[in-house]
Amino acid sequence: MWIEIFGVVTGILYVILEVKQNRLLWPLGIITSAAYVYIFFAGKFYADMGLQVYYVLISIYGWYYWSRGGSKRAKGELPVVRINRQQLFLLFLTFALSWVGIYFVLDRYTDSTVPLGDSFTTALAIVATWMLTRKIIEQWFLWIIANVVSIGLYIYKGLYPTVILYAVYAGMAVYGYMEWKRSMNNRVEDEKGE
Repeated sequence: MWIEIFGVVTGILYVILEVKQNRLLWPLGIITSAAYVYIFFAGKFYADMGLQVYYVLISIYGWYYWSRGGSKRAKGELPVVRINRQQLFLLFLTFALSWVGIYFVLDRYTDSTVPLGDSFTTALAIVATWMLTRKIIEQWFLWIIANVVSIGLYIYKGLYPTVILYAVYAGMAVYGYMEWKRSMNNRVEDEKGE
């Protein structure tokens, strides 16, 4: 119970830093994810547990990428961008293959009671987190969907503090989209003014 409350608090702080585009979200994400590896293992959310391991690894990458401004040649802060067609296609394909693959593993090889929902939210989160590392604004839409579905799953499993966390995540995803859009529009206006 206490580790779940700790995960909730650090998870909320993580999303606040994400909305503010503060790169300290990444080390906090490592801490939060480590707590949720245990929580999801105990709750038999195996795909979500595996996702937390992925979060630890992608948080290291995201922290590096944001710290470098996107590449070795980039100067300054990584800007918020829109997804392009090639990324959209590849990310949709990644989502679809991940969902099917994770579902197959959960359904055949685990005692998961929610393999379809668990694999769906996990596949969405894999794609959305990669989009976050690149500051692709549409990642917020994926988080809204994943969080709303997760709320239903966690209610079903009785993980009530985590339900609160994901309700906050869903609200913050809406707010995050608006803030990132404003940031992106301000950057465009600044570039026009130069």
